Amino acid sequence: TFDGHPVHAADLKVTGAMAALLRDAIHPNLVQTLEGTPALIHGGPFANIAHGCNSVVATKLAPKLGEVCVTEAGFGFDLGAEKFFDIKCGYAGLAPDAVVLVATARALKYHGGVPMSGVDQEDLPAIKRGMANLEKHVEDIRLFGVPLVVALNRFPSDTDAELAAITEHCAGLGVRAVVADVFRQGGAGGEALAAALVDLLAREPARFRPLYDWGAPIRAKIETIATRMYGAERVVYTKRAEAQIAQAEALGYAGLPICMAKTQRSLSDDPALLGRPRDFAVTVSEVRISAGAGFLVPITGEIMTMPGLPRSPNAERIDVDAAGTITGLI
Repeated sequence: TFDGHPVHAADLKVTGAMAALLRDAIHPNLVQTLEGTPALIHGGPFANIAHGCNSVVATKLAPKLGEVCVTEAGFGFDLGAEKFFDIKCGYAGLAPDAVVLVATARALKYHGGVPMSGVDQEDLPAIKRGMANLEKHVEDIRLFGVPLVVALNRFPSDTDAELAAITEHCAGLGVRAVVADVFRQGGAGGEALAAALVDLLAREPARFRPLYDWGAPIRAKIETIATRMYGAERVVYTKRAEAQIAQAEALGYAGLPICMAKTQRSLSDDPALLGRPRDFAVTVSEVRISAGAGFLVPITGEIMTMPGLPRSPNAERIDVDAAGTITGLI
C-alpha cells in the first residue's frame, strides 16, 4: 500500500477463486515420451528469473513410481541447480544423490570466444579455452557435497576429436564425462549415460549441504551466492535495493531464501562476460518480495523479468491439416 503495508490475497478477497484454479492444477501431469516411457511435467518457471524447477509434488511423486528420479533444473548450474538445492530442497526436505551436468561442445566453443555462427566448426583451441566455464560449474557442484557425472549432449556437428578433448579434460578434474546422443538415437543414445549415473549412485554417497543458512542476513545470502557460486569479487547495491532490503526485514521476510534474477549467458550479471569471468562485481538494482512463492528476488544487471517470444516462435509452424493431423510439433 502507499503507507508501506503488504497487500495479501485475502485482502482482495480472491483466495477462494485462487483455490478453485489450483484444485486440479495442483496435480502433476503424467505424459508419455516418444518411446512410451512415463514422465511428469508440472510447472516450468525460467531459472534466470525464477527458481527453474518443477513442482515439489511431482518431484516427491516420481521416486514412488521408479527407482531413480531425474529432475531438471534450468540453464546453468549457477541458476536452476543452485536454486533447486537452496530453495526447493529446503522447502521439500530433499537431499539429492547425484548431479548430471549437461555440457555441449558448441557451448564450450562459444565460451571460448567463437561466435554462434561458427560453433558448428571444429575448434579444439576454443574448446580448451571454454573448459574454464565447465570447471567453474564442477567446482560449484562440489560446494554442495553431491557427486556428479558430465553428460556430453552430442550435436551432429560435433567431432570425435572435440568430444575426446572434453572427456579427457573432465577426467583431469576427477569427473567422468559420457557422450549422450539421444537426439539422433533416442533412448539408446542415453544408455551409456544412464549406466554411468547408476554406477555413480552405487559408488559415491552424497553429503549434501546447502550453500547458505536461510537465517543469515539478506545481504550475506546474496553475497554468498554471488561470490561463491558466480565468482564475483563483490556485490554493489543501488539505493533502491538497499531500501527494499530494509523493507523486507521490517515486514518479517528476512528469513526467506534467495532467488537471484540474472542472465543465463554468463556466470556474471553481464551477458558479454563469457568463459569464467574474474574480478567483476554483481550489481543488485532491486530486491523484490515473492511472499507467496517464499523467496526474495534480487534483480541483477539488465535482466528482464517478463520473458518474450523469439522472433520466430514454434507456434508459427504448428498447424492442423484437412485430415485433422497436427503438424509442426516435432
